[in-house]
Amino acid sequence: MNKLKEFCRKFFDVTFWKFILVGVANTLFGTAIMFVFYNFLHLSYWISSASNYIFGSILSYFLNKTFTFKSKTNTGKTMLRFVLNISVCYLLAYGVAKPLARWVFSGASVSLQDNMAMLAGMCFFVALNYVGQRFFVFKGTQKEE
Repeated sequence: MNKLKEFCRKFFDVTFWKFILVGVANTLFGTAIMFVFYNFLHLSYWISSASNYIFGSILSYFLNKTFTFKSKTNTGKTMLRFVLNISVCYLLAYGVAKPLARWVFSGASVSLQDNMAMLAGMCFFVALNYVGQRFFVFKGTQKEE
């Protein structure tokens, strides 16, 4: 039980809460882009959700690099790991969200299914992205506060 407590204390530290704060701002930004593209510009589900992550990921990289993880590294390797992380998270999140929304909302319109899939995908994505950024992209760059 003590090991679990210690793990939770380290995992849910100040870095986690900063990531959540950046995530809220980034999610609002990305959601606006995604839903405007889909519902008002009538772009496809995939283009709308992908553009959310393209524009949102750029914002996320810089906010998390400077505010959350306080990383001073400016290497191509870090950017490459970030792009790889975002790609894997996107594919996993939306690979699960789309079929799940079709199954749960099987009698609903395609528009409702797509909107629910985008919302669910964002939730899956955020969880996966935190783990990926903390332990893969910016590993070892966090400073104790």
